[in-house]
Amino acid sequence: MCGRYRLSQRKQLVEEYFDSTPWEDDWTPRYNIAPTQLVPVIRQHPKEPVRQLSLMRWGLIPNWARNALIASSTINAKSETAATKHAFRDSLRLRRCLIPADGFYKWRRDVKSKQPFCFEVSDGELFAFAGLWDGWKDSNGTWVKTCSILTTTPNAITSAVHDRMPVILDPDSYDLARSQNAERLGDF
Repeated sequence: MCGRYRLSQRKQLVEEYFDSTPWEDDWTPRYNIAPTQLVPVIRQHPKEPVRQLSLMRWGLIPNWARNALIASSTINAKSETAATKHAFRDSLRLRRCLIPADGFYKWRRDVKSKQPFCFEVSDGELFAFAGLWDGWKDSNGTWVKTCSILTTTPNAITSAVHDRMPVILDPDSYDLARSQNAERLGDF
């Protein structure tokens, strides 16, 4: 599970690193991003080789959901089972995204306390979580775009602290939607 993360870089640096279009939304670097907050998400334009940055609510609300209550239990999707879970399977197939970060937090629980740990890649450099997104209409007919972070079994470093970690993508994977699978994957 990934319940908190950090994106402490200015939006201009995020745009530059991910080679995205200029970002219209306001973004202030944040050190403690929590579920249900608006977070930066990068999607591949469906018809052009262009990355687009926008803000989405963290906690996926599938387009078929009757209300937004599901979002509290869909901040993460297990990569091993997302293809079979009703809430995630369409987004995994059609609506993948990058979620920029420069650190994430895990807590080790002891009998009496919780000790936080911050994990980074190469001394705090930018990276991307693998994400899923969807659009949902609220009762007023307003579109709400939401996202979820894919998780996996931990690597050797994080396994001492927690039994799950976010999927961190190699930069070579950022352009997946531009490959021959772009038609099949839809939005990235």
